[in-house]
Amino acid sequence: MMKLLKKAGLALLGSSLLMTGYAQSDVPKGWHLKDLKTDGYYGISLDKAYDFLKSKHKKSTPVVAGIIDSGIDTTHEDLRSVLWINKGEIAGNGIDDDKNGYIDDVHGWNFIGSRDGKANVTKDSYEAARVYWGLKNKYDGKTADQVPAAEQEAYKTWVRAKNDVFKPDESGSDDLFLERALKMMKIGDEIIRIDLKKEKYTVKDLSGYRATTVNANQFKAFLTAFSKDNNSDDLTNKDLIEVVERDVEKMNNKKQAPEAYRDEVVKDNYNDIKDRFYGNNNLTVDEESAMHGTHVAGIVGAARMNNLGMDGVADNVQIMAVRAVPNGDEHDKDIALAIRYAVDNGARVINMSFGKGFSPEKKWVDDAVRYAVDKGVLLIHAAGNDKQNNDTTFNFPSAYYLDKSRPSTWITVGASGPDAKSGLVANFSNYGKKEVDVFAPGVQIYSTLPGGNTYGNQQGTSMAAPVVTGLAALIMSYYPDLTALQVKEIIEKSVVKPAEKVTNPETGTVVSLADLSTTGGIVNAYEAVKLADTYQKGGTSQKPAVKKRK
Repeated sequence: MMKLLKKAGLALLGSSLLMTGYAQSDVPKGWHLKDLKTDGYYGISLDKAYDFLKSKHKKSTPVVAGIIDSGIDTTHEDLRSVLWINKGEIAGNGIDDDKNGYIDDVHGWNFIGSRDGKANVTKDSYEAARVYWGLKNKYDGKTADQVPAAEQEAYKTWVRAKNDVFKPDESGSDDLFLERALKMMKIGDEIIRIDLKKEKYTVKDLSGYRATTVNANQFKAFLTAFSKDNNSDDLTNKDLIEVVERDVEKMNNKKQAPEAYRDEVVKDNYNDIKDRFYGNNNLTVDEESAMHGTHVAGIVGAARMNNLGMDGVADNVQIMAVRAVPNGDEHDKDIALAIRYAVDNGARVINMSFGKGFSPEKKWVDDAVRYAVDKGVLLIHAAGNDKQNNDTTFNFPSAYYLDKSRPSTWITVGASGPDAKSGLVANFSNYGKKEVDVFAPGVQIYSTLPGGNTYGNQQGTSMAAPVVTGLAALIMSYYPDLTALQVKEIIEKSVVKPAEKVTNPETGTVVSLADLSTTGGIVNAYEAVKLADTYQKGGTSQKPAVKKRK
């Protein structure tokens, strides 16, 4: 099945949906913060870390964490008090008070919306389709020896994009079958919505529901299996239908160019990276759009010890929301400018829980990453959920520049599980002995959700990255004199290396975690703050030599 359905844990085969995702395990809410010896879970030992800091009488200073994502519910009870506030702006006056080019950017900025704030990008196409159709007239029918030397890389990328667009569905399902399946699902969903008198519902709403038709019964079964496979009772009917709709759109990309969703709304000159003052200050847009980013933000720094919902990792963090990721593939220009915005407005660490297989304007992103590195900002990126080896495949934004050198303050994060029994490496996680630096909890993570001050489980390397971002913010808060390079070094040197073997997500073979990442370990807050404390006492950090990617 297509890549998106793999991420969702679904595969169409014949006339049924077969679940292929991570096995559900009965773990407590917040297991990712717990301690192996005390609680029996491979969490990050956060309570022990705070106990250590308290014993050292350490005081914290606020740290700004930029969350480049799909948006954040800025009204959420567990996030309102930890939002970054741009003190140079007067909220709602329609004036660029701090003259940074972004009007009323009180809590951050939305790079994928119209200037007047009346429209916002919620879904977008896939980069492979954009690359294929964008260069089709130029390269279709040509062989490599017919392309000028200066265009060889562009031609290779186009060929790779063509192969991706026309990649056969591994389950053998054809386009007609998928479209019919979607139609049947929509019929069943419509019946259930009428019966329940709800436009959006979850499996919890279906617990006592008796389907009145075959289609409704099938859709109930699909949503139940979908939620179970993704370890979340908070996934909705809209989530499931959206997953299948997006795969239908991918199949349609074989026949026609994708719709220019972003261009129809944003109205900038996309080809000019200097045209950067576009978008608006709507950081939430709607519940569906803000789902991913709200969950990520809560993991980093939801207000601690307030007797609400859950606790974030960092206890003195300011969350800066930078909206640049739609449902679909993000655009390089938006990501590059989002990084620059976060850096220019004081972020010391930036979370990037997104990725794609093509990056046609990678130079723009590289320049922004270099800017962040030069300004002493730590960048945390999710490894991806395709159970692939990042050493040999493409995953952007990447931990290397076009010249193959690596950013010195970049960490790539794979997803780990709660215990050896259920799997210490999540079976959806990307990995890489060279390209993935650390693993962090990313399975069944409980965090904030948009709309009505709600909470729920989600999983993915998107959840593992903010665990590391929260840890980085924690270290920076209590040890403010440490550089981004030192914090990266501390996080990587203090990992816990499990004695147990793990399963390679792609091959199923039993290996050491050192075969799947550069450090061979899972991040640990307690070990990290202990190590950070030695730096404060005179420990030093040696700047690593610039490494080339082979």
